Amino acid sequence: MGAKKFCTRMIGLLLPLALCGCGGADSDNDLTLALRSDFLSREAISGTMNLTADYGQRVYEYTVEFSGTQKDGLTLVITAPQEVAGITAKIDKGQTFLTFDGVQLETGPLNEEGLSPLDALPALLTAMESGYIAETGSELLGDQEVLRICCREPEAQPGQGLETVLWFDKAQKTLLRGELRSDGSTVIQCVFSAFILQQPTN
Repeated sequence: MGAKKFCTRMIGLLLPLALCGCGGADSDNDLTLALRSDFLSREAISGTMNLTADYGQRVYEYTVEFSGTQKDGLTLVITAPQEVAGITAKIDKGQTFLTFDGVQLETGPLNEEGLSPLDALPALLTAMESGYIAETGSELLGDQEVLRICCREPEAQPGQGLETVLWFDKAQKTLLRGELRSDGSTVIQCVFSAFILQQPTN
């Protein structure tokens, strides 16, 4: 993955959002602002993702379909692998409920912050809605130029603590990939084959 026009200066994206001095990356800053607005105003969300959780000696991979609204929270349904297909997680206001029949899903913490696979999608959404955006810029994802956004604590250095990194299709404004990193190591990666934000209809 090659970096291109990458902006590493701290940018505070707290509404009202002021984007400052990124040396030629004004279009990326404008797109970031537009995306945050879309996430904050969404009525519903749906899609499919391949989720990889890395426990160091153990790596788990799942395919997950998700849907939800601001009012009703998120529902995640595992569709693969077959032995855990059908497990459903309901996430609402910080509470998670699992529904399954005779199987156990590994949802233990991945790091000292208590990060688990079920935290992945809510963490990505929270980062886009209210996270401190420390870096934003254009980057190559394969042969596609995309927007890369990195959120971390305001005083943290790159690779320090918990970071949320997101990649967006610039033309379609859709989320392509998201990663949760702990002290520079990727512990959860989500690759989206579908991602739809539904805006309110007036």
